[in-house]
Amino acid sequence: MGDLFTAITNLLRGLLLGAGVPAAYVPWIFAVARAFVLGVSGLTLVIFLIWFERKAIARMQDRIGPNRVGPYGLLQTVADMLKLLLKEDVVPPRGDRILFHLAPILAVMGVVGLWAVIPIAATAYGVDLNVGVLYLIAAGTLGTLGILMAGWSSDNKFALLGAFRTVAQLVSYEVPTVLSLLVPVILAGTMSLNGIVSAQGAIWFVFSAPLAAAAFLIASLAEVARAPFELLEAESEIVAGFHIEYSGIRFGMFFAAEFLHAFTIGAMLAVLFLGGWQGPGAAQFPTLGAIYFAAKTFLCYFLLVWARATFPRIRIDQMLNFCWTVLTPMMLMLICAVVLVNRALADSTILLRAAALLGANILVGFSTLALFGRRMRRPHPHLHARVGVEGERIA
Repeated sequence: MGDLFTAITNLLRGLLLGAGVPAAYVPWIFAVARAFVLGVSGLTLVIFLIWFERKAIARMQDRIGPNRVGPYGLLQTVADMLKLLLKEDVVPPRGDRILFHLAPILAVMGVVGLWAVIPIAATAYGVDLNVGVLYLIAAGTLGTLGILMAGWSSDNKFALLGAFRTVAQLVSYEVPTVLSLLVPVILAGTMSLNGIVSAQGAIWFVFSAPLAAAAFLIASLAEVARAPFELLEAESEIVAGFHIEYSGIRFGMFFAAEFLHAFTIGAMLAVLFLGGWQGPGAAQFPTLGAIYFAAKTFLCYFLLVWARATFPRIRIDQMLNFCWTVLTPMMLMLICAVVLVNRALADSTILLRAAALLGANILVGFSTLALFGRRMRRPHPHLHARVGVEGERIA
């Protein structure tokens, strides 16, 4: 049981060869089987994630949460899923039917496709790409494309406004996300996710680059459009946003993509900054490594749930201002500092290099806070004077 994944693979390979399947076809069969298992597992996991998030947020807000359908409300998500399946699938009469039907599929594909390169254990991963980080960035844009297609094809001004906000929000926060991904790539010297995990055998990158991990978490919250950045669905301004015209199973696909994307962000954070499957005995027992990976992923996912239950929604101008005046400059300064420190101490011990990198992160963080605080204390030009009720000018 030390390497459950290899044991299952060898068993299935023996069964296929024993059944007369040509050996040349076996790798293709395994590739299709891995893709099928990843897709089905991800979509099945959504049922638990929805229940867990509703229960966790209810406890944080002193509520009960689902507690009627099934023990502890476990079947409530199943009931909601059946309700969506039985609802009428309505398509706007003047909408683009092809794009309208394709948008939710792209939203789900953009999330499920990310798991193709995420290493669950030392011997359990879809594919080990030497440009795995670049693949994460490219595959993640499919969800944004699906949202744009949904807003455009719905023939609804509120849906279109939600799609425009997608361009302003998701594309803007893609910049600090990509910059934060460069930090583990620089430290590991590779874009392969397996290589990044292996490079964290001694010290996790969250200890040598905590600022990059925090920036990645914040930017990912905005990319997945969760609180306090869920402005794509600002009910008080644009009703339900880009998916206002969707109903039934197609709305459920957007809903499932959002929850699975939040969990995937936790998995990416665990792989890039928390050592992935690394842990005591994980190299010798890959099954134990998968347990480590699952625990780290749920811990990071819980941070996203906690943020959703805690922080209020902010305005769109505040959100974009934070992206371009705080996160992006901070990550540019951090990348320069990481490159300089990593290059200067290339021949030093791991502990010394990690301590120097941590010091550089602290220095960049305090510099960013100082500059941002100075900017916030600067009076706004439109607030120099106000006009009173009687029309007199108030200094």
